[in-house]
Amino acid sequence: MKKRVLGDLLFLCLFVVLFAVPVQADWPEKPVKLIVAYGAGGGSDITARLLAQGLEKVIGQPVVVVNMTGGAGWVGWGAIAGAKTDGYTIGYINVPNLFAGYLDSRIKRSENLGSFTLIMNHITDPCVWAVRADSPYKTLADLMGAIRKSPGQLSIAVHGNGGDDHLAYLDMERKAGIKMKVVHNNSTAISRAQLLGGHVDVLAANVCEVFQQHQSGELIVLGVMADRRSPFLPDVPTFRELGYDLAWASTRGIAAPAGLPDRIAARLSDALARVIESSEHRAKAGQLGLTLDVVYGAKYREMVQREEQHIKTLMGW
Repeated sequence: MKKRVLGDLLFLCLFVVLFAVPVQADWPEKPVKLIVAYGAGGGSDITARLLAQGLEKVIGQPVVVVNMTGGAGWVGWGAIAGAKTDGYTIGYINVPNLFAGYLDSRIKRSENLGSFTLIMNHITDPCVWAVRADSPYKTLADLMGAIRKSPGQLSIAVHGNGGDDHLAYLDMERKAGIKMKVVHNNSTAISRAQLLGGHVDVLAANVCEVFQQHQSGELIVLGVMADRRSPFLPDVPTFRELGYDLAWASTRGIAAPAGLPDRIAARLSDALARVIESSEHRAKAGQLGLTLDVVYGAKYREMVQREEQHIKTLMGW
């Protein structure tokens, strides 16, 4: 009898051990945080809020956009890299802006590209230069003439040291032999306000951040740094058309912390694909001046690695 009781107790203990262990929840079972490393009103913020609207519908959970500014983007990117690998904290990484933090030896970030699971590139947004509608510089030729006449006197607002706007300016500085005062900001929304307020002469930005003001006549976009004209700015020539060999853009893609389980990465990628491929998302992206450039998984990582090598060579990092 005692043996039978002992056996029953052992069976009961085994049952409790086996079935009391919590089963891993199936993603997603709670809200998802979507980190943006820049302030409200800029291209990254516009992109993130568009994606969040669609993603909420697909996964059936709230997607909360959180703006985490500072550190040339690394306050936000550091938060993504350091988050739990459960799929509930994801965010946008911006290329080439990401690279300066760990390639530039003066900054010395401990993170690098390996700190992230790269899920999907979403948007490629070409760089532009713009001026106020009442500016005396109606063309890029007008502006370049004024810069050469008074080196270092005209000012240009850019979004962050080592960002796409800044790197594009440095490339132009080298190739055209010019010099301007560079004003760095935490968000293009601030840079745009500085231009409209008459505090700077030129705004360096991306297509989605200025195309509506160009269409309304509030700003004049002087040129687009791309291989071909933007469909959102068909009347604006490329820098290459104007004699300057420049092609720069901000690419915005979704990343999670390194070590994200393959199962969750696959579900997240599938959910994002359903959003991006919807006619509703594509129509809204067009209304916002966002150029969809969707690349997933390993191909996205290869794309970022190629750009990383390009920036290392260009900047000598």
